[in-house]
Amino acid sequence: MRTVYLNGEYVAENAAKVSVFDRGFTFADAIYEVTAVLQGKLLDFDLHAARLRRSLKEIAIALPIDDEALHAIHQQLIARNELYEGLIYLQVTRGVEDRSFAMPAPEVTPTLVLYTQQKHIVASPLAQQGMKIISLPDLRWGRCDIKTTQLLYACLAKEQARQQGADDAWLLKEGLITEGTSNNAFIVTAEGAVVTRELSRLLLPGITRGSLIKLIHEQGMRLEERSFTLEEVKNAAEAFITSSTSFVYPVINVDGAAVGDGKPGPLTQHIRQLYIDRAMALTA
Repeated sequence: MRTVYLNGEYVAENAAKVSVFDRGFTFADAIYEVTAVLQGKLLDFDLHAARLRRSLKEIAIALPIDDEALHAIHQQLIARNELYEGLIYLQVTRGVEDRSFAMPAPEVTPTLVLYTQQKHIVASPLAQQGMKIISLPDLRWGRCDIKTTQLLYACLAKEQARQQGADDAWLLKEGLITEGTSNNAFIVTAEGAVVTRELSRLLLPGITRGSLIKLIHEQGMRLEERSFTLEEVKNAAEAFITSSTSFVYPVINVDGAAVGDGKPGPLTQHIRQLYIDRAMALTA
């Protein structure tokens, strides 16, 4: 049985209880982060902590502990749950108060929850076989750059993809790809350029996205941060997604049409290996 961190205490998962009046439950008034764990160590914790602070600031929630204490909690959970490979999920809600659309008084204490989850990140079947995706309209709220727990549309889109025999969906707004339901979207052009949409309020500033862009620059590869269309995806040589607990997964099919030759592309596989090598070095 896993140990969970809840508001200053380490408790068994079946003893971790949150009030039904918590605003995370009633309004999805909450921020979350997911940090990968490899070889028993955290990957890019400082970047996740910085994004957490930014998201909390955007919706005016004050986290009552500093990054050093937050890091110590992560380390304790890894040790207590003997986590070698997987993730740590963190959630901060505005706290507990009777249901009201009005914001609670400043003295209401935020709820802080963290727990671990085992997952094969490096040896993943999807990384080997590639993903099939469908395209759907992006009907999410206008602040997708804030990592809130308001994920209902992402869940509905993933389920629609599953019902159509696909693995995920890429979302479209005004004819342009924004991102995946829980990942950033990339294509590789016939000329070998790696393309991903520029950051804005329409998509999440992915940690893996940012680290991979830096890695691509270091390798001297051509990168373009710009919008791209669904037609460009279908005509691309390769496509892939990035996220904190998948790293890089190839996309081999979109809306029933093969991307490239319908197999994980060589550049995507190379980039994935470069990223894994980087991750292993940082957690060694």
